[in-house]
Amino acid sequence: MEAQLCAGEEVFIVGGGNSAGQAAVFLASAARRVHILVRKDGLAETMSRYLIRRIEESPSIQLQPHCEIVALEGDGHLERVRWRDNKTGMSKTSRIQHVFIMAGAVPNTDWLNRCVVVDDKEFVKTGLDISKDELSDAGWSLTRPPYLLETSRPGVFAVGDVRAGNIKRVASAVGEGSIAISFVHRFLNAS
Repeated sequence: MEAQLCAGEEVFIVGGGNSAGQAAVFLASAARRVHILVRKDGLAETMSRYLIRRIEESPSIQLQPHCEIVALEGDGHLERVRWRDNKTGMSKTSRIQHVFIMAGAVPNTDWLNRCVVVDDKEFVKTGLDISKDELSDAGWSLTRPPYLLETSRPGVFAVGDVRAGNIKRVASAVGEGSIAISFVHRFLNAS
């Protein structure tokens, strides 16, 4: 959907991680130009090498190192973006109507109300990543340890970006979902 909305236009992506790289490559197929704004020198510290290579090979993707957005402007909708090169101190305003913020993930797990074990960043812990003490504190009632993607609640599984230790890839989340289904069947058959 986003690619259709951005067709033939310029786009800003803020962030230097794999999610930002994937978004840039995806949007580059439709957008006229994709600007990736990062505060660091480049992408090597935070992005997979294969994504960096794809970005470098794409003529419609332009990396803007040492940059950040300082203002979003418009009347009722986004019309312009003011951004600054922190190395030179120069600011520039561009007629951009599409900005994607890919600057880190914060899991939306507050609604769980601590009914499963989470890590210090609030990602759901699963499988062998849950310690024996955590399982005991959570009231784990089974003699077996949790299955690979099972939480501290028997029969409750977590996959994708909400899971501690995830690698933030759509394909991985889909794969984890498929694996979790097999464990759900195993759990139901044992019950």
